[in-house]
Amino acid sequence: MEYPNTIRFAGYAAIFDRIDKGGDIIRPGAFGDFPEGKSLPLLWQHDPRHQIGRVDFVREDRRGLRVIGTLSTATRAGREAAAMLSRAAVKGLSFGYRVKRAAGEKPRELLDLDVAEISLVTFPMQALACVHLVQ
Repeated sequence: MEYPNTIRFAGYAAIFDRIDKGGDIIRPGAFGDFPEGKSLPLLWQHDPRHQIGRVDFVREDRRGLRVIGTLSTATRAGREAAAMLSRAAVKGLSFGYRVKRAAGEKPRELLDLDVAEISLVTFPMQALACVHLVQ
């Protein structure tokens, strides 16, 4: 069911085997399996005070961490994010996480991660982590 004050989007919050701006590489398998029906909060610029929606679908595939989410325009931050996303002024995706297992340094290989949230951001850590479809 579609709601009038929402925007649906799809994209990748992370791409495997690419060095990010922080010097980390996320390896396949790092995200593991997300329980069926689990959703994550969608934040604006990683700010926990600005939850702008939810991520309804989160799955690791061969490319990276694929997400499908719903952005709500019920808040000022949500309306700002929706306006910028609609104009493609902002389309970066990122995620907040806790490292459970890593190896090496410079680059550090991220092998097991616990994802806490997905964010719509201006400057993603990975250039290819972005929204690719807006409805």
